[in-house]
Amino acid sequence: MIGQQHHESGAHFAFTDRWGGVSAAPYDELNLGGAVGDDPRAVHANRARAATELGLDPAAVVWMNQVHGRDVAVVDGPWADQDIPAVDAVVTDRPGLALAVLTADCTPVLLADPVAGVAGAAHAGRLGLVAGVVPAVVKAMVRRGAEPSRILAHTGPAICGRCYEVPEAMREEVAAVVPEARATTGRGTPAVDVIAGVRAQLAAAGVPLREDSHICTRESADHFSYRRDRTTGRLASYVWLGAPPARGGERASGDGRP
Repeated sequence: MIGQQHHESGAHFAFTDRWGGVSAAPYDELNLGGAVGDDPRAVHANRARAATELGLDPAAVVWMNQVHGRDVAVVDGPWADQDIPAVDAVVTDRPGLALAVLTADCTPVLLADPVAGVAGAAHAGRLGLVAGVVPAVVKAMVRRGAEPSRILAHTGPAICGRCYEVPEAMREEVAAVVPEARATTGRGTPAVDVIAGVRAQLAAAGVPLREDSHICTRESADHFSYRRDRTTGRLASYVWLGAPPARGGERASGDGRP
């Protein structure tokens, strides 16, 4: 269920795979996305299972209504369902509040400065990379006291540059903004490497990438991939600092296509 989990200096990072949930095909099994056509009851049960396994209160996880942009929200608790804004990054200085990113090929970016007590999470697909969601979330963290060189940064399972084939014109549009994202598939056709682009943007902001998952979602049968399957579920990546907070309202929705 929880494919990867890391703890560093009071910062917690976790990434799910697709197994251990209750969703039926084609969302089998641990679909955590609330806007992909799955039974909402199954999504709710899956989110509760994942949170419980992580020692979190399921009702105190901040989910995003992701739109492939660069907007960042600063949060001190989960939003009510009717108040969920369209953002692709969230930042908090509330201990124990878990920030979640939904993906099915896009790159989840998790950030934490345990000294400042600030955490951030971003959904970076091709469009978000070009829009600048990664530098935007770092700037939002710095405004709340984080120090770039002190930020612990992790990326989760995402489509690799060898598998993310795009038209030549699209590759050049991305490369014009983030040259490091220019890539070629295993067949020699144009591609975009979003993970490399994220790494470059973090470095430009003074943030070293501590670890990426090295899992390509398109190649891994244990992970959801929009590129591979189109109609499919969503993985979740979580970051939090300290102990879980008291119960609150859970936020829903979001997307993870690149």
